[in-house]
This record gives sequence, C-alpha cells and structure tokens, in this order.
Amino acid sequence: MKLHANAKINLCLDVVKKRSDGYHEMDMIMTPLHLHDTLWIEPSDEEQYACNNQDLVFDEHNTIVKAVKLMRETYHLKDFCKIRLEKRIPMEAGLAGGSADAAAVLRYFQKQYELPCTLEELASLGKQIGADVPFCVLNKLALVQGIGERLTPCAADCSFSVLLIKPKEGISTKEAFHKLDFSACAHPDTANALHAFMCNDRNAFYRYAGNTLEYSAFQMMPKLAEIKKELYAYGFPFVLMSGSGSTIFALCEKDEIVVKAANHFKDRYPFVCATKTM
Repeated sequence: MKLHANAKINLCLDVVKKRSDGYHEMDMIMTPLHLHDTLWIEPSDEEQYACNNQDLVFDEHNTIVKAVKLMRETYHLKDFCKIRLEKRIPMEAGLAGGSADAAAVLRYFQKQYELPCTLEELASLGKQIGADVPFCVLNKLALVQGIGERLTPCAADCSFSVLLIKPKEGISTKEAFHKLDFSACAHPDTANALHAFMCNDRNAFYRYAGNTLEYSAFQMMPKLAEIKKELYAYGFPFVLMSGSGSTIFALCEKDEIVVKAANHFKDRYPFVCATKTM
C-alpha cells in the first residue's frame, strides 16, 4: 500500500501558558501541504524498515516504529510489516515530518485490518506518539488546541502557494519552549485570525496571525529572523516560522511568484521548496 504523509505549517501559533503537568497549552491554526513523504507498507514475515535518508534511524525513538508498536499492542495484531520510506520533508523543520509518517502508519493499519475505529479515535490514539500526530491523522485545515489533541476542522478557503526555506541547522522544540519568556513574547490573536480566515479576509488574517515561538527560535538562530526579513523584502504579504522552526514559510496567491522566489533563493539555502496548501 502506498501512502502520502503530508507536511504541515502553522498558520498561527500561540503558546497560551505552561500547564501544571509540564506541557504547554496551545492555540493554533494548522494546514497540510502538498509536500509529502511517501511510504510503501506491506505485510511481511519479519519487520523491515528502509529509507532513502541514511541519517534516519529506525530505533525505539522513531515515530514510525512507535506507530507500528502502538497499533499492534492496541489491537492485538501479530503480523509483521515491511516499510519503505521516501523522505522529502526535512527533519527538525517544524513541518511535522515524523508525525506525518506516524499518522500514515496508523491509517495503514486501520485500512489493512479494517479496524473498528473512526478517524477521530485514530487521531486520539496518535497523541501517544506525539503532539502533532492527531492533526496529521486528520490531515485538513483545523483549529488545534490543548497540547494538540483538540481538533476542530475548518471549512474555509485555504488555497495558498507556499515557499518554504530552511537553513541547514534545526531547532530543538524542547529548547525553544524552555527559552520562552511569557512576559516578553508575542501572543497572536488566534480567534480573530481564524474568524478573518473563515471570512476570507486575508489582510485581516495577516494582521492577527503570528507565532509565539519565534521569540525563542530567533534568539537561538538569528538567521531565521534574517530569512523572514528577506522574504518580506521580496514582496510576500505574509511570512512566518512554522512550529518551533527552523522552517520559514511565505504565503502568496500566485504560483508563478513562489516558483520565481524559489529559484531566487535556492542557491543560498539547503532546503528551498515551492509547494501549496491542500
């Protein structure tokens, strides 16, 4: 079975507060992209994993391995599987590559074994693997709250051309949250950003949206602020960091502008990608 594991971007990300359990309360608008990893999964006599990226290790920390184990244990499955992964989504990028791969594995098991669970139940199960997995199971524009487990699908026009730029270095999500200063960081207005989005008022959406984690990520990697400034100078109407970084994305309504910009920046950064929202 061939599956696509779609990357995501955070159109808006507010870290509301730190919770008593150590996690952070989030208020986000997220959407999947056409950029995706591809997984080929089939039953096998033994567990087998392969990937075109030799830096990816299939150990107990790998999200694909975690997803296989979770589905086996939850539904008492005995069969092994062979998984081949073609990786396109960069790691430590804020694009949920690992979470998307895990979500694709969950969907495979649901379909292959005709499991008695809804997509919502599968998404809820996925939070045991990671905070972005529930959204990646849903795989559509949504308001995402809590620690990522509360999903509200949004029926709105989300047709954007998207430019992604990521420097070689990644950002540690744990460190980005650790360095967050709630007395100094910005908090976007997610509610009004979503309202503007639902009303197709793009200019209002651009005013209200933002990403709280830029505060710490830009201190950890000043180059990210420079990339954001460059993209605004190039003429994009909205530029933001996705997740905890280190990918900066720019939105536009014309494909040709994004393709032209990708050609302009491709020799300066190791990962430059022209894609679209789904």
